[in-house]
Amino acid sequence: MTARVAPLASISIDCPDPDALAPFYRALLGLEEAFATPDRGVVCLSGAGPMLTLMRVDAYEAPQWPHGPQRQQMHLDLAADDLDACVAAALEIGAREAEHQAAPDQWRVMLDPVGHPFCLSAVRPD
Repeated sequence: MTARVAPLASISIDCPDPDALAPFYRALLGLEEAFATPDRGVVCLSGAGPMLTLMRVDAYEAPQWPHGPQRQQMHLDLAADDLDACVAAALEIGAREAEHQAAPDQWRVMLDPVGHPFCLSAVRPD
């Protein structure tokens, strides 16, 4: 077993407006607001392990997937028991499907309301 320095507390996502993006991730992941700075420039959501922190970046540029001048830096992979049903639910709360789908029977690349990619995945480890 590898020793760790500290446990993972949060995954942070840059965005233009944390208040506008928070409802999407609350609905997508079933999270609740845990903390916000007085100016709402940082909103932390909790309820699924590490917190998800949305941070305001004034010069935000949406990542382009799979190619583009601003490539993705990271993305979330979400376990989907029924891929089509999860895609429909994500679309209903504001996601959109990415144009490029490398393996649509195994996972679907989705984009959050400000362009961050995330995957709904039927792939599981053996």
